[in-house]
Amino acid sequence: MSTGGERARVATIFDVARLAGVSHQTVSRVLNDLPNVRPATRQRVEQAIRQLRYVPSQAARALVTRRSRTIGLVSTGLPDFGPSSVVLHLGEAASDAKYAVITVSPADREAASLRSAAEMLIRQNVEAIVLVAAERSTFDAFDGWELGVPLVVVASEERGRAHRVTLDQYEGARIAVGHLLELGHRDIRHIAGPPGSMDAEERMRGWRDRLTEEGLHVPDPRFGDWSPESGYQIGKALLAAGRPEAIFVSNDQMALGLYHALDEASLRVPDDVSVVGFDDIPEAGHFRPPLTTMRQDFEALGRDAMSAVLVMLQDEESDAPVPSRVPELIVRSSTRKA
Repeated sequence: MSTGGERARVATIFDVARLAGVSHQTVSRVLNDLPNVRPATRQRVEQAIRQLRYVPSQAARALVTRRSRTIGLVSTGLPDFGPSSVVLHLGEAASDAKYAVITVSPADREAASLRSAAEMLIRQNVEAIVLVAAERSTFDAFDGWELGVPLVVVASEERGRAHRVTLDQYEGARIAVGHLLELGHRDIRHIAGPPGSMDAEERMRGWRDRLTEEGLHVPDPRFGDWSPESGYQIGKALLAAGRPEAIFVSNDQMALGLYHALDEASLRVPDDVSVVGFDDIPEAGHFRPPLTTMRQDFEALGRDAMSAVLVMLQDEESDAPVPSRVPELIVRSSTRKA
């Protein structure tokens, strides 16, 4: 019960499934009084329904019969390399599983637009929805909605109740900073991605924690918008305050802009400044000099998302695993010993 005027959150079919330790399809079979549910399982589900005071929606009752071999994909239209790569490889994994993908890319990331996109997918009779959530607000907007279908979120932070697959941005950043520390650098600056980006904040957190563990000064990060232009402008501002030993950049595109700023200041990479990026975009090996960076396995992440969908769609009394892959350090020519 809510107290002090606080409104109680409405339970969903996925809350019931989690409490009963079964799949959401099993809950739906119990709601529809269908056979092939063990008595003990049915009793657990009914107990969870009573405990949560769950009121099933029409979508929840119909969920078990939904078989369109189509999944919905909500992408916020970000042109960045990472989210675009995940969308591409998710589509390939879905095709391999004989599923079609309906993609919606809302023009804005307001909750109303995201809800409208999800409702459009539900009307298309999708079996599940995958959300590629780069920003925290996008992830949070889906929390608490009863979609009537499983929701898998591709996101670097664990938030809300949705099933999540991820690449470990925090550990990737720690590895990147650790590489610079091993080279003897102690003044390691950070060009971060935009505030509100979960990837950017996890990478910034990894950078900060790794420096703190070494007892080193943690300078204020500079925030970009993932673009080469922002990396260029931040690079000029950094250099105006003095030359750092090393710079960890939150993505490769901003590292490209940083290269430009360093070149204009007649500074050489890595002789004057070591630089580490993140993502390992296809062009990273062709920078001058080739960029040391963190390679993310976006193909595997797309497969993980589709695997999570398939497991959640099976009539199994188990939760899907939560894969978390760690990016790989690719050492090239943009870093050297201090």
